[in-house]
Amino acid sequence: MTRVLESVDQRTQLVGENRLELLLFKINATQLFAINVFKVKEVVKLPRLSKLPGSHPSIKGVANIRGTSIPVIDLRCAIGFKPMLDTSEANLIITEYNRSIQGFMVGKVDHIINMTWGDVLPPPKSTGSNNYLTAITQVDIQTPSGATTELVSIIDVEKVLAEIIQYDVRLSDGVLDQSLMTQMQGRKILLADDSSTAREQVKQTLTPLGIEVIEASDGLEALSMLQKWCEQGRDVANELLMLITDAEMPEMDGYRLTHEVRNDKRMDQLFITLNTSLSGSFNNLMVDKVGCDRFISKFQPDLLVDTVQQRLRDIVG
Repeated sequence: MTRVLESVDQRTQLVGENRLELLLFKINATQLFAINVFKVKEVVKLPRLSKLPGSHPSIKGVANIRGTSIPVIDLRCAIGFKPMLDTSEANLIITEYNRSIQGFMVGKVDHIINMTWGDVLPPPKSTGSNNYLTAITQVDIQTPSGATTELVSIIDVEKVLAEIIQYDVRLSDGVLDQSLMTQMQGRKILLADDSSTAREQVKQTLTPLGIEVIEASDGLEALSMLQKWCEQGRDVANELLMLITDAEMPEMDGYRLTHEVRNDKRMDQLFITLNTSLSGSFNNLMVDKVGCDRFISKFQPDLLVDTVQQRLRDIVG
């Protein structure tokens, strides 16, 4: 456990191509869950919590971590299981998503695994749209009786947080440039994001402006669509206003997707916006490295619309 905690901060600084590191943990006796290490600030034993009367049922309370008040979410409760009653062995995974810090109360924190996004698959379609998984993978676990392969469920944290925080997709006064409204009508944007919640929030922001949002659930699907259009002789750089891509996606992440687009002369001029819940200097470095045109954090409708409008101004002059 101590080795896991000590290594989290160091590992969040690692940069690779189409790879990720997952922090494995349990919220019940048997099943393994995971979140991306890049979003983890630290892991601590669950401290004493202060109650928040009237808060969301999944909010267990507030923890004071070195003078900072951090809301604590009972992850068991948030994804549909019974609330965690015995917290004596609980741990707190402190994360940063969408410019906010929160803690997830979990059980045993296991270890960190390193893999490529190609080893990570979307959840089966038979699980429906109401599940709290963004992807699944398999890992080899050493046990006293030998090695065994276990299924790991990667939590759709964006969906969990959206149900608790309820992000507002309304635009602030003065953000919308009325002179560009006619230019927005019929424009197309390709959106690559494995979170159905994130895709829906982008659609709710842009569709009312007359923009058609074409969805892809991961980077590989988006790349396949782009390549198919190129093979049909379509000029995707001019036909699409932009590609908006998440950073973390199964099979192919947004960084690799951008790399592939930039190295295909049929579409290397496509405007690409990285739209991710990851934050900090890491993304700025990766944007420069792979060649994105702009980086914005989720879920900021004002910035999203501003990016679209600035792109239109560049096109129409």
